[in-house]
Amino acid sequence: MTRSYPNTRLRRLRANTALRALVAEHRLAVTDLILPVFIHDGNEERQAIAAMPDVYRLSLTGLLRIAEQAQTCGIQALALFPVISVDKKTADGRQAYDDTGLVPTAVQMLKQQFPDLLVITDVALDPYTTHGHDGIVGADGQVLNDATISILCQQALCQAQAGADVVAPSDMMDGRIGKIRATLEEHDQQATVIMSYAAKYASNFYQPFRNAVQSLPNLHSGEAGSDKRSYQMQIANAREALVEAKLDADEGADILLVKPALTCLDIIAKITASVPIPTFAYQVSGEYVMLKTTKDLLPERECVLESLLAIKRAGATAILTYYALDAAAWLS
Repeated sequence: MTRSYPNTRLRRLRANTALRALVAEHRLAVTDLILPVFIHDGNEERQAIAAMPDVYRLSLTGLLRIAEQAQTCGIQALALFPVISVDKKTADGRQAYDDTGLVPTAVQMLKQQFPDLLVITDVALDPYTTHGHDGIVGADGQVLNDATISILCQQALCQAQAGADVVAPSDMMDGRIGKIRATLEEHDQQATVIMSYAAKYASNFYQPFRNAVQSLPNLHSGEAGSDKRSYQMQIANAREALVEAKLDADEGADILLVKPALTCLDIIAKITASVPIPTFAYQVSGEYVMLKTTKDLLPERECVLESLLAIKRAGATAILTYYALDAAAWLS
């Protein structure tokens, strides 16, 4: 039955705060937030990141401090992103699976001091390679899919054995989820969750992140094979994201992730509606910088919370955001 004005007055349910709260279709909670953290192996507790105001590279001591702060705020998960010193970077990124390396050491410290904190680790080679790519580069300058997967499996296993709750392949190699899952199963790491960056687009919004992990100087865009467009998704495609998501779910992913969030709200909605496992979203560094650097022109708190709620409305179960600590404080 069709109702029309004046019988239907939608403004009735917008009349006051209590009514608006009761009929709200989506809500943002502190438990929806995941804090990405950059870590380095030096002694300086905090290193400023010029491209990302109020975000820092943290030493292991600094990491423990921010983990305590996150738990106090009600944030239940941290995602670790390493900044590897130049002398430890190689063409094949072998430092990625060194069990005495920065990430395994950080994971062990976190799980020892904060056993209930969910620790998520990045599975990709770009922080560890001299060329800044997420995989092994062949003689023709192209990133090699299968050779890269072999190293990613070692990296994921190393992180899982260190105690990571969730390993998160962000490399976008074809078939890597199935191979990583098989490797974890073979080595008695059945409980390790795989969060696949299923739809990771070749976005310009990643540049501040690449500055933060110091991989940007090694990438030279515009030359054949020298940027990441040969393995990350092109922003024009939507149906392809569904194929990626379904393949990763079939290969054994427990969680899917869409990146970036702002320009992919439709992708989040499509994947959520089509694939019956949780879908997370990453409010990436460029999104953070836009919100942070326009705070003199726009109300920062209100715009941040609005953008996070929009990501939830699109269907995301949880959100990685550099605003996690601020948002937690605002929500509480």
